[in-house]
Amino acid sequence: MTEPESLEAAIHEHVQIVPYDVAWPDRFEAERARLLALFPDEFIAIEHFGSAAIPGMSAKPIIDILGGVGSWDGVNALSRRLCENGYSTSAEFNATLSDRQWFMRWANGRRTHHLHVVVHEADPWRDRLAFRDRLRADPDAPSRTHQDHPRRTAPAGSRGLHGREGRVCAILPSLEARIGHDRTVATVCLRVG
Repeated sequence: MTEPESLEAAIHEHVQIVPYDVAWPDRFEAERARLLALFPDEFIAIEHFGSAAIPGMSAKPIIDILGGVGSWDGVNALSRRLCENGYSTSAEFNATLSDRQWFMRWANGRRTHHLHVVVHEADPWRDRLAFRDRLRADPDAPSRTHQDHPRRTAPAGSRGLHGREGRVCAILPSLEARIGHDRTVATVCLRVG
């Protein structure tokens, strides 16, 4: 498979929810180290988030990475350089995003990483990490989130896993019972996927 064919296959890949893989944290750490070596002055912090960052939770086998930079200008300045270093992006998709820029890394026709570059410590940064941390702190979250459909395929051409949002949101009543109602949790819930 040529590199353009591999990219095309990754773009149109049918993503599935799979059981948790203990290798996911190591895959994140390896990519985090690579990004920090390539861009030591650009990234203030890099975090693992999304379902694959929750131990024991079924998830898409793609590492979601949150990269924090100092300003929105910093987000835009990184785009070309990220694409020169193993990532691809969609200008059309990014034009629909107001709070981040999205990049994809792939290999052998499959997505391996999604990098979301945001302004460090702005609402998108704090909201996504607060949601991740609440799920990590809830020992029952992994079993409740995907209990009905542990393996689900995204529809062809979809940008995310349709239906996944509902299952993630379904855990919120029990989280609210433990931590009290919090606008941040509800806001992030609407953005997952």
